[in-house]
Amino acid sequence: MTEARIDHLDEVQFVPPTRKSILIGSVVALVAGAAIAVLFVVPAEYGIDPTGVGKATGLTEIANPPKMNVYLRKGQQRKGVLTVSATPLPAEPGATDHWEFELLPYEGIELKYDIAEGKAMTFRWQATAPLDYDMHAHPFVGGTDLTESYSIEAASSMQGRYVAPFTGIHGWYWQNRSLEPVKLTLDAAGGMTGSRIFDATGEHERPLAPQLQPN
Repeated sequence: MTEARIDHLDEVQFVPPTRKSILIGSVVALVAGAAIAVLFVVPAEYGIDPTGVGKATGLTEIANPPKMNVYLRKGQQRKGVLTVSATPLPAEPGATDHWEFELLPYEGIELKYDIAEGKAMTFRWQATAPLDYDMHAHPFVGGTDLTESYSIEAASSMQGRYVAPFTGIHGWYWQNRSLEPVKLTLDAAGGMTGSRIFDATGEHERPLAPQLQPN
């Protein structure tokens, strides 16, 4: 009796997929892949944004290298603003901040600090996978038309010292251009007096979190 039950269970569990189920699965996979391409990949890679999602999430920003290079050329004309270090630097006296964020596939996020002209900041950010980033700033007076970029790369970490060339907002834009979530962690110390986040929903002020992690 027991053997009969076992044989019966084996027969029930072994159900080969039908041609119809295979076809349905293939169609679903194709539709999902096409949706990801239209919503995320095409805006990020080519700047083509038929649904408006690319503009809302910032994906089309990195897909426009000529504009970004104009900002980078402006920033590279300055001396003594950004010093990238291969080893951790002593924390700059002043405020401290610790921030963590998980970037979903093809998501972008921007964090800026309010820093006065001549004030310095040491920083270190790292991610669990490479991110495209743009470290840039613009003054309060004149706004985004006077944006300058100081480093535009793809990397999983960055650390160094930054001296504000003018009073304004200074920080990074990061984008995850993979299909897996990426965790981002940032520690900073120095002349920051406030911070703000820019995401798909707009600009949001955030308090500094004095939880600087030891290097």
